[in-house]
Amino acid sequence: MPAAAFFDLDKTIIAKSSALAFSKPFQAGGLISRRAVLRSAYAQFVYLVGGADHDQMEKMRHFMSQLVAGWDVATVREIVAETLHTVVDPLVYDEAVSLIEEHHAAGRDVVIVSTSGTEVVEPIGRLLGADLVVATRLEEEDGRYTGGIAYYAYAEEKANAARRLAAERGYDLAASYAYSDSITDVPLLEAVGHPHAVNPDRELRRVAAAKGWPVLVFDKPVELRGRIMPATRPTLAVLAVGGVVAVGGIVWANARRRSAAS
Repeated sequence: MPAAAFFDLDKTIIAKSSALAFSKPFQAGGLISRRAVLRSAYAQFVYLVGGADHDQMEKMRHFMSQLVAGWDVATVREIVAETLHTVVDPLVYDEAVSLIEEHHAAGRDVVIVSTSGTEVVEPIGRLLGADLVVATRLEEEDGRYTGGIAYYAYAEEKANAARRLAAERGYDLAASYAYSDSITDVPLLEAVGHPHAVNPDRELRRVAAAKGWPVLVFDKPVELRGRIMPATRPTLAVLAVGGVVAVGGIVWANARRRSAAS
């Protein structure tokens, strides 16, 4: 049976919160105010210093849902596409890139499972050569975000998504790997045979110590353009149509082709 490697995104693959990293480009694009940028910067600081427990994640979800209500979906995607390399390239951990390469070399699919939104997570996944992406999705109506959430890839739902993928693609979860920094991802880590805590918050560090999980420290952000990502196989994007920064969705492989067909 094939196996997979499931990666959280924020503070596991990249050094910051992808949910907040595009605040300045969104401001430049006329989507948010300077005050909202400052609030995002503060939220980023709190997240980086203390991690994100359930209460903090709920506050961030509420803030982002309100923030994006009424935004034009096409404009968001365009801004992300135009600024992706500038925003994300310097934030990617070299150690995470090496792990992704190692799992691919071993024949494992790499799956990014993130609470951040599909418009951000899917392009980052494609940039990294991930095979599949699971992300949050915001509701859309008439080409704009309503502020509602269509799918929330968070906590236990990440583990549910891994189990669904295992059933659909034949993954042996006992032989699979998972990587995360957050206590909220314990269900995902417990769903696989090889869980790893990466730059763990205080609570996850305690759980990892109690369960004997390996603890990894990633501290070398590297520009991807300085790395040669081996094009050994095509990227299969599991993404959704909708969502932004802290909210997006789950759609199965070749979603672009499916969207074009519809």
